[in-house]
Amino acid sequence: MRAQARTTVSAPVTRVWAVLSDHEGMSNWAPGMKASLLRPGAPERNGVGAQRRLQAVPFLPAFVEEITAFEPDRRLSYRAVSGIPLRNYVGDVELRAVGEGTEITYTVSADNRIPGAAAVLANALLFAFKRQVNRAA
Repeated sequence: MRAQARTTVSAPVTRVWAVLSDHEGMSNWAPGMKASLLRPGAPERNGVGAQRRLQAVPFLPAFVEEITAFEPDRRLSYRAVSGIPLRNYVGDVELRAVGEGTEITYTVSADNRIPGAAAVLANALLFAFKRQVNRAA
């Protein structure tokens, strides 16, 4: 499965990147999510190699994601390391300046046979992220 969601916000790319690359701050924009940094990346703390632990639903196991691409003000990618019920789950968020705002493209993919699951996930993540960026702008 693969799905992509796209939106534009009025905040500049640097502000959007600040929200996106703050792994522990995910708790502020993803409803019910508890996030923590398990392992820092290198050379940037939140960069490539960083692992974040996410607890999305109480009483279910947390899952761990690892940052695989970290291009400030442009792109952040990650892959699931453990805990998520989707095999080969990866996410990619790309930012592009549009006038004084930012276009955000969120792509998710995984080996899954549930029709529409990727689209629901991509749109839900993008909706929550957009709301936080707009609050912070």
